[in-house]
Amino acid sequence: MLILYICCVFVPIIFTNVIFYYVTTNNVKNQRTKDITRAIEQIKNEFRAKIEDAVTVSTAFYTDLNLNDMLEAEYVEPADYVGAYDSYFRKIINNYTPMYNAVQNIKIYVDNPTLLHSGGIGDLTDKVKQSVWYQQLENSKSSQPIFVRTEREDLFSVKDAEPVRDSFSIIRRMDYYSSQNHWNKILKIEMKTTSIQQIFQNLNLQGHIYLINAEDQIEYTTDPKVDWRKDSASFSSLKFPPGMLEFETTYQYVNYMEGWRIVGTIPEEEVLKEVRNSREFIFLLACINIILPTLIILWITRSMNVRLVRILKHMKKVKNQHFDIINQREHTDEIGQLTSEFNRMTIQVKSLIDDVYVADIQTKSLELERRKAQLNALQSQINPHFLFNALETIRMRSLIKDEMETAKIIHNMAKIFRMSLTWGKDRVKVMEEIEFVLCFLEIQKYRFEDRLDYHIHIDPSAKECVVPKMMFLPFVENASIHGIEPLRNGGRIEVRIERQAAALVFSIRDNGVGMDEDKVNQFYSYLESEEVIGERIGVQNVIYRMKLIYGSRFRFLIESAPGQGTYICLSVPVD
Repeated sequence: MLILYICCVFVPIIFTNVIFYYVTTNNVKNQRTKDITRAIEQIKNEFRAKIEDAVTVSTAFYTDLNLNDMLEAEYVEPADYVGAYDSYFRKIINNYTPMYNAVQNIKIYVDNPTLLHSGGIGDLTDKVKQSVWYQQLENSKSSQPIFVRTEREDLFSVKDAEPVRDSFSIIRRMDYYSSQNHWNKILKIEMKTTSIQQIFQNLNLQGHIYLINAEDQIEYTTDPKVDWRKDSASFSSLKFPPGMLEFETTYQYVNYMEGWRIVGTIPEEEVLKEVRNSREFIFLLACINIILPTLIILWITRSMNVRLVRILKHMKKVKNQHFDIINQREHTDEIGQLTSEFNRMTIQVKSLIDDVYVADIQTKSLELERRKAQLNALQSQINPHFLFNALETIRMRSLIKDEMETAKIIHNMAKIFRMSLTWGKDRVKVMEEIEFVLCFLEIQKYRFEDRLDYHIHIDPSAKECVVPKMMFLPFVENASIHGIEPLRNGGRIEVRIERQAAALVFSIRDNGVGMDEDKVNQFYSYLESEEVIGERIGVQNVIYRMKLIYGSRFRFLIESAPGQGTYICLSVPVD
């Protein structure tokens, strides 16, 4: 069966699952790679769409004849410029800016001294001409728009501010009507930084995205380790940890972004995460494919083995003259037929032996049992009733002699003996248990006379409650013998039994010698101990019995210290 299992089950399943795992993981890895490439391509297209919006606006301004005439005009009075500004330029600014959500600010720098430099019109000063973006425009020598990283307009105007190029702009010369131009006009359309950040950070990938220009300089990145706003780091100079995968897409056939590319660096762990999930599924499937046939084969093999071992075991019993048949349900296979024939043979052999030997042995055994029963009858003549009758005779003699106190104590002692020796009734009412306690305390009072004082309080609603027999007495006995008896001047015992909602609370307090901490801990240890109860009737026995009867619903509290007496409280559910 083992060879059959290995060759026909285990090896084929392992081989099949290895092939399945290899094919599945490759498919998952390829699909994940395609998803990442597609996501980076989507970033590229969305970013280009935002730029083309700004380029569209720049083309409208570039070809606007009225705007060109307004910027070329020389105004004698500022009021003339303000009128021309309000009548045309303000309208087109207000029309285009809300239309394209990628546009943050539109500004035209001119060197016409008759224009007021505000509200989208800027002065083409030497400082502006020294800026990075203006130098790039000068180098291009073209009227086509260029896409550059620039400072924000609100920071560019701040004097002595540290340059932070964290925005992107479309820059182009407004020389469409070159024959009419007397002044230099530079259009700068600043894009919203937040809009660009949303494009690059919306991708749910555990990696970083880099926007790289044609000179291999990083223009934007989501990598917090690269300060792209101030530095112009080269992408090729970056050091990536082992296991980092790169996904690249390049802008082609776009004049203002020719040679730019977007690179995504994704940890290999991210790509293989789905592969690991697939691996866990394949492993689970392989386990099911192995475990299920294994259990079936083990069940069949065990059935055969157990029945053969059982037959062998009974054959050995027959060898030792124990003719036991095999008790099991009928099986129709070969082992079942063998079991049936064994049982038939065993019954026949046993019948033959019984006919010859057992009859004589039974006759002698009956004679021995009869004599043993006679001996037991003689021994049972002495029983506890003899003790009770003797105590009752002594009590009657004391009454005849007017020794009432002695007679009462003997009566209480007889009641205690009778109740302690009769265990047929394991549950008693609280009043019956208290009667038991009163008998004991009166006997102790007879011993100690004025050295012992006691008080018992019973809640009327608790009198009919049922408790385990001898639940209270061991604690009263401990208080009397171990607490009060060692005191030279005696002491007092107070017993209270109350009903609190669904709980019956028994408490006892004495002003005896008390107990040290070790003794108190010993009592608490009985709650955790699993020791067998045995035949003891004491505090330990009571605690064990309460645990067996009530389980976790039993509560036990003890407070004691040397020379300060002892307080014990038991709480059990009302029965």
